[in-house]
Amino acid sequence: MLDLEVTGNLRLHPNYCLLILTAAEPLPDMLPGQFVEVKVEHSSTTFLRRPISINYIDREKNELWLLIQLIGDGTRRMAEYQTGDFINLLLPLGNSFTTDIPGGKGQRLLLIGGGVGTAPLLYLGEVLKKSGYQPEFLLGARSQGDVLQLEDFNKIGPVHITTEDGSLGEKGYVTNHSILRNAEYNRIYTCGPKPMMVAVAKYAAENTIPCEASLENTMACGFGACLCCVEDTQDGNLCVCTEGPIFNTEKLKWLN
Repeated sequence: MLDLEVTGNLRLHPNYCLLILTAAEPLPDMLPGQFVEVKVEHSSTTFLRRPISINYIDREKNELWLLIQLIGDGTRRMAEYQTGDFINLLLPLGNSFTTDIPGGKGQRLLLIGGGVGTAPLLYLGEVLKKSGYQPEFLLGARSQGDVLQLEDFNKIGPVHITTEDGSLGEKGYVTNHSILRNAEYNRIYTCGPKPMMVAVAKYAAENTIPCEASLENTMACGFGACLCCVEDTQDGNLCVCTEGPIFNTEKLKWLN
């Protein structure tokens, strides 16, 4: 548990903000795919912590980035935090994406995200790149204005985009993008709305590609005590907050 200081609050979109946090001491080690639980102060309707994916870690600046979607009282209160405020977090929580990949550095890795589900893929892409891999991104959104952190993704690797209205990239959903027909990938990572991830998992299974998904089940406690985030898997009902949030999609029952 740490109290982190807000050093920036950037409104990237009317419904999204980027909180930048730091600490007096070096931040603890955090892995791509892990998450934090944020205590929301001064919100009369928010009694439980809010789970937020780790968006990015800047070791040089000792910064933790959290991409927040404003969907309720708790997250809207978080969007009001100002520079100099302190936030209490439990971190890091959960398991992580696979970043030590059998088969060598020349593999093609595709990171597929939709909406706020793009958040954990930024840090994952950075870690994969620093490890010698060449990640590519496939990002989906409703329209051009909903594509978040595009400049940051472009610094890491090639970015392919779909928008539902065709205002940026190819029109349609991520699973309709031509890159999935024209290129062969060795591994896929995905995070976003469940219907999107199920479609990605089916594509991966049909093409015999290992695939990992970051589940976004409601995680009220982060310790497996409240059982709010249980997911039915091939190994039975598992708490996403402790056994995940990262799962090999073959272990899920999405393909049945």
